[in-house]
Amino acid sequence: MSEGCFIIYIDYIIVCSKTLEEHRYRLSRFLTKIQSVNMKISLKKCHFGFKELKALGHIVSGLSLGIDKNNVAAVFLKPMPKNKKEFQSFLGFSQYFRQHFNDFSSIAKPLYRLHDKDTVFEMTVDRVKAFESLRQALTTSPLLLMPDFKLPFKMYIDASGDGLGSALHQVQILNDKPMEGLICFISRQIKSTEARYGASQMECLFLVWALEKFNYFLEGCVFEVITDCTSVMSLLNMKTPNRHMLRWQIAIQQYRGNMNIVHKDGNIHKNADGLSRWPLPNNNDNPSYVPEETSPQIPIEGIIVTDLNTTFFEEVGNSYTQDKNCSILCQLLTKDCKDSSLIHSLDEI
Repeated sequence: MSEGCFIIYIDYIIVCSKTLEEHRYRLSRFLTKIQSVNMKISLKKCHFGFKELKALGHIVSGLSLGIDKNNVAAVFLKPMPKNKKEFQSFLGFSQYFRQHFNDFSSIAKPLYRLHDKDTVFEMTVDRVKAFESLRQALTTSPLLLMPDFKLPFKMYIDASGDGLGSALHQVQILNDKPMEGLICFISRQIKSTEARYGASQMECLFLVWALEKFNYFLEGCVFEVITDCTSVMSLLNMKTPNRHMLRWQIAIQQYRGNMNIVHKDGNIHKNADGLSRWPLPNNNDNPSYVPEETSPQIPIEGIIVTDLNTTFFEEVGNSYTQDKNCSILCQLLTKDCKDSSLIHSLDEI
């Protein structure tokens, strides 16, 4: 079997080919393999030679990825959710397609509050409006282009006081014309520790975070980073970075040969700017969520202040002989000491 020409999800199998002749050859090999292991397939559920098909709630073709409108139509047939559980179920269904539009968290913000245990279910105007807007947005979401790893990518990044947003684009030849299309959206809220960062640090932080999340697209490929922050452009060549900048410099070294950072005004890349101002929440509903690391708090029971005007090292040296406990401990730690009973001579501290 040729690697990369079969996509298998449980009992769902897709055979991918670039030409009709190649497709016939791969289908023949696939069916021969099925027969050799005595497996059976239902012809009623099979579709052969299609340029696009339905798979896992999406319309998949060689060029783009869209939402299956039949699934969305079912949402319009259902009545308004009547309790918290039904609202959460609808929100979970909508989140499955969140990568198709960049203002998802903006529309669904009133519904996110229903995840809180202390929130009382109530059909407020904001929640009804959010439900209708989100349901309508599912029918108008943009198609996502299939990435071509032989072509360069464009990654737009932006950070604001609310969150971080990024949009990955690529220029492809569509209908004999070069057109820039969307590959994927990501966003997240800033963490409590990151809220103290300045604007320059925030943009540099998100460059590193976006590169990590888009690594499976960008590794080994040429790409541009479009930003409205000049500090990102100088991150790679900063001569006296602080500890954060130094760590981020090291993190992005693997992309140095393939990455070109371009500065453009924020009005030019509103796709990323909108994502950062309406980020997805920091919870498991966000595919880009990374739990915040917290350091354990160590209580300080006492602080001993030493007068630096005294001969500190002389006092330490004298304590080896003048202090009873210290003298006994020094004797016990020597190799020649065989009297283990000395430990009972120590005074209680």
